[in-house]
Order: sequence, then structure tokens, then C-alpha cells
Amino acid sequence: MITLNGRYSVLIVEDDFRVAEVNRQYVEKVEGFLVQNVVNSGKEALKYLKSTKCIPDLILLDIYIPDVEGLDLLWQIRNAYHGIDIIAVTAAKEVEIIQEALRGGIFDFIIKPFDHVRFEQTLKRYKEFRQLLDVNKELCQGDIDLIKGFKESPGSDSTMITNHPKGIEPITLNEITRLFEEKKVEEITASELSILIGTSRSTARRYLEYLVMKNKIETKLIYGSVGRPERKYILCETYEQN
Repeated sequence: MITLNGRYSVLIVEDDFRVAEVNRQYVEKVEGFLVQNVVNSGKEALKYLKSTKCIPDLILLDIYIPDVEGLDLLWQIRNAYHGIDIIAVTAAKEVEIIQEALRGGIFDFIIKPFDHVRFEQTLKRYKEFRQLLDVNKELCQGDIDLIKGFKESPGSDSTMITNHPKGIEPITLNEITRLFEEKKVEEITASELSILIGTSRSTARRYLEYLVMKNKIETKLIYGSVGRPERKYILCETYEQN
């Protein structure tokens, strides 16, 4: 479930105030995310989680926290709050720590100092992962492969479309394509799609127009009694037959 006005909520656990502020700015530059709170110690993190009425969707967790030994905080959060996803954002590079964190089910492990593009990519991948879970009861192998970062093998007969331009993410594109192919929608506007997949109207329109360009769907104008005609998107008849 998406919280905080349609955006995924993030708790930042970082003992360096300057780094915490930079991380907050990076998070809120990515569409669909909002920092719920910033805490500077393990004690503060656990206290906040116990007291808040709105459990965050995602925690950005620094491993090296002065009042925490090793990965104790990660395991405490994981054991007490199964519904929270965790991304480690840390200077820790030790193989043992990385291995244990991965075994603890973290979504990603980002080593400081990190490239902001890499940071943005993992947040976008997380958003796509959550959107897939939020709108589907089952996932196909292709969905899982995209979530885990696998690329489609040459010669695959999957219906997913790859090698997309900037701003077109494979998981979101596949999700929208499946809505048409599986007849979950017959026709839809950009506004309706934005509500369905949890994005802005402009983002939804970008994906729809991309599918129009690829001749997967087509548009039609619906004229009402007043105002401008409404633009709706439908599956192309030729594509539907393939």
C-alpha cells in the first residue's frame, strides 16, 4: 500500500547529519518518494518505529551507527517489521557484512560514497517492484527477472519490450503492456492509467505514447458534449492478433 499522499515513505537512518540531508535531497528528487523522517542512531530508529502510526515503506540504513554493533539493527528491524524494505547505504565493504545483509533480505546494498545516478536507479527499481506487487496477485518469471536485474536472453519469445529510451523503465512498461494484452483494460486515458499504476499523469502518458510509437496500442478521440475531446488508448487490432 502506498502511503503519504501517493508516495512511498522513507526513513533515513544515518548518524552523519550532513550525509543524512544529502540523502534526503536525493530521495525527494525521485518521483514517487517522500522522506518520512531522519534519525541519527539505532535507538532513535527503534523508538520512532514503535511510536509512529505510519510505518515507512522503505528504510535507508547506514550499517556503521555508533550505538549499533554490526548488523544488529538490521536484524531487529527485519524481525519486528516484516513489511518494511531495507536498502543499505553504507561505507561498509567487508564481504562478511555484505553477505549477511543480503541474507537479511535487503533490497540493495549501496556503498558510500555513491554515485547519485546509481542511487536514483535503485529507488526507481524499488518503485517498479512495489508497483508490480501492488497491482498483481501473481508474477511471471519475466517480472521476477526484471526485479532481480536479469536481462532477457537473446531469442526469447517473451512479450516484454527491451532496450528502451531514457524515462521508460522495463518493469513499468511490461506492467502496462500486460494490462492491454490480458484484457484487464479495453481502453484507458492517461489519467486513469496514472491512478491504476500509481504514477503522475505525465508519466503515464509517456509510457502510453511510447507504446503508440511502437505500434502496440493506438489512440482514439472521444467527443463529449462540451470541452476538448478525450484521448483514449486501445490495443492495436494487428498486435492483438499476434
